[in-house]
Amino acid sequence: MDKTKKHLPLATQIFIALVLGIITGLCMQGHVEIAEGYIKPWGTIFLNLLKFIVVPIVLFSIMSGIISMSDIKKVGSIGIKTVVYYLCTTAVAIVIGLVGGNLFKGFFPILETSDLSYEAAPSSPFMDTIVGIFPSNFIAPLSEATMLQVIVMAILIGFAIILVGDEAAPAVKGINSFNTIFMKCMELILKLSPIGVFCLICPVVAANGSAILGSLAMVLLTAYICYFTHMLVVYSLAVRTMGGMSPVDFLKGQLPAMIFAFSSSSSVGTLPINMKGCEKMGADKEVTSFVLPLGATINMDGTAIYQGVCAIFIAACYGIHLNLSQMITIVLTATLASIGTAGVPGAGMVMLAMVLASVGLPLDGIALVAGVDRIFDMGRTVVNITGDASCALIVSNLERKKAAKKDAS
Repeated sequence: MDKTKKHLPLATQIFIALVLGIITGLCMQGHVEIAEGYIKPWGTIFLNLLKFIVVPIVLFSIMSGIISMSDIKKVGSIGIKTVVYYLCTTAVAIVIGLVGGNLFKGFFPILETSDLSYEAAPSSPFMDTIVGIFPSNFIAPLSEATMLQVIVMAILIGFAIILVGDEAAPAVKGINSFNTIFMKCMELILKLSPIGVFCLICPVVAANGSAILGSLAMVLLTAYICYFTHMLVVYSLAVRTMGGMSPVDFLKGQLPAMIFAFSSSSSVGTLPINMKGCEKMGADKEVTSFVLPLGATINMDGTAIYQGVCAIFIAACYGIHLNLSQMITIVLTATLASIGTAGVPGAGMVMLAMVLASVGLPLDGIALVAGVDRIFDMGRTVVNITGDASCALIVSNLERKKAAKKDAS
């Protein structure tokens, strides 16, 4: 007699929690202070646990992945493919956002702009951004969770271990052991996902539920249509042609991470679930350990779509018509800004300010969408992490084909 207990899959548990959270949030719209005072803190605790585990997961998984490749050239090959893919899909995403914005522009509300004000965060010079990628000490990137610096540290240490060779065997054993320990710790935290999702989504719906039906409904709808278009067309085609995988299987396997990303609005927080899901779908562990942390930091396809839709909407509110050259400028600015603003809190707003400034649109227009930015953010985070997963599967498949071709010759 089989005594093993049958549990609902994690994806199903998370989905049920999401639905219950939305229903509860709608019921609590008149009691927002209760939702934010007594329910949201438990979601914050869950997010804190995820943030706690993300830095060691990124550090040790990247080092473990690089060591397992034992070839610096292979790491370089994976890195180049990853960055090129991220930049190309981001450029396509901003184009989709601009096209969608123009198609639905006639349905956008024309809001009053005379009393608007928005203080844009100062943007760092490009070279300062480059300098900021490289850590000046060992502890600060880990304690402050500066993800790009953590990635650079992991790559440097991984390369050093490969070059040292046999003398680094104890370090290899230690890194692999720590990687296994933190992965197990991650599994324990992920068991709390349904509770975390419920407690994160409920206050958001309670605070913003009525706003969804308000004056910005058409802008939000346009953004979400573009989000779905990008995932169903661009990622599906990429996964089918370069990843050798059915788009249906891909989207089904990605569902747990997508649901969690929607409720948490955190690409970095979703990283552990995304890594687990990609490996289940057949991505190589050595690839996911490198591609996904990098993507969670610099890949912003969903944010790029948001830039396009909001730029068209803000221009329409001010009675400004964007010409083709201005739209090309937006594409280039948003693509480069996706890396330039990596790891910046509120990166979506920072990028939008850069995009508006690049074509001379008033930055005060950001105030039009700032109130419901969290609703935009939920969708764009889903797109961002799905793009990361598609890259992991594609790079894994391309590297396997490359290895098979090399073995055959």
